[in-house]
Amino acid sequence: MSFSPDLMDFSGEWALEREIQSEIAGQAGRFSGRAWFCAAEGGLAYREVGKLHLGAAVLQAERKYFWREAAGEIEVLFADGRPFHSFTPAQTAATHFCDPDVYQVAYDFADWPCWSSRWRVTGPRKDYVMTSRFNPV
Repeated sequence: MSFSPDLMDFSGEWALEREIQSEIAGQAGRFSGRAWFCAAEGGLAYREVGKLHLGAAVLQAERKYFWREAAGEIEVLFADGRPFHSFTPAQTAATHFCDPDVYQVAYDFADWPCWSSRWRVTGPRKDYVMTSRFNPV
């Protein structure tokens, strides 16, 4: 049986490695950095910072989200409070529609405390898979 994390299990600092494979551009990308889940009113503030390698370009990259528990689910919100997606430890797949694009995620907690997310993104100008691996620091 795999581990079923609750929200506070994510607290702390994580090493983050991400691979991006674009089917349209045929281009691969890679992100390497850190992610933090920090206690905030009503949940956990998420922040990641690192370097994004796209071809010859190396860019500084940062993302912010807010994670909270609601009705037995973990809800992930954009930094401005808009809903992004939600999942449960038992149902780790979710979909976010951003017309005309579709974002599908599957979380994997089988090797907890190491865990991952795999995003499949499709749309008229998007077709990529993004896999993020989180390891405790």
